[in-house]
Amino acid sequence: MSLQTWLNQPLFGIALSVIAYACAQLIYQRWRWLHPLFVCSGFIIILLLLLHIPYGVYKAGGDVLTLMLGPATVALGVPLYKNAGLIKKHMTGILISVTIGSLTGIVSAALLVGLLGGSRDIMLSMMPKSVSSPIAIEISRHLGALPELTSVLTVLTGLFGSMFGKQILRWLGVKDGISIGIAIGTAAHGIGTAKIVKDSELQGSLSGFAMGVAGIVTSLLFVPVYWWLHL
Repeated sequence: MSLQTWLNQPLFGIALSVIAYACAQLIYQRWRWLHPLFVCSGFIIILLLLLHIPYGVYKAGGDVLTLMLGPATVALGVPLYKNAGLIKKHMTGILISVTIGSLTGIVSAALLVGLLGGSRDIMLSMMPKSVSSPIAIEISRHLGALPELTSVLTVLTGLFGSMFGKQILRWLGVKDGISIGIAIGTAAHGIGTAKIVKDSELQGSLSGFAMGVAGIVTSLLFVPVYWWLHL
């Protein structure tokens, strides 16, 4: 089998992703703040650029791995189930916190883009960045923004929150596990949740619940924005 034939096989993208993630995990053992997804993505991008391999060649295998995201996300339901009683006990406070956090994320993104002189398209693309990519992209598309830009900003938001979120919360004096989980899930969606579930099952379960609620709340918060844009 020639090199070009092998590159055109989905196995290339799968193998490259697995090797890159394994290397990222080794680096993560040394520098715990460095999210493996950040290192893995960076490694793959640099390699494709250096070897002049088109993204479409890698994507054939990457799409196979993307199919596994669904079952992986469902797996977050296990710690959620274990801490269902605690979540139910604090349900009112959690819903209020997630709603305020989601609204703050939307407004702060709009203000930041406005202060920096960004266009309306960039502003609308950035506003839903704190929820999971599938939800953020659909919100962006319905608003008439740039879904591709929203996708990138959403991933960057998750990576930033996963790497620096807990440290920023510590600086602010937030040490309670429930509060940390809610804050990370609301601001850094699945990427942040995947990071802190390794450190604490309690924080991971609260973060996973907050991530789901934030997706619903954020979608509802954008309804008046959609009406205003399409009047």
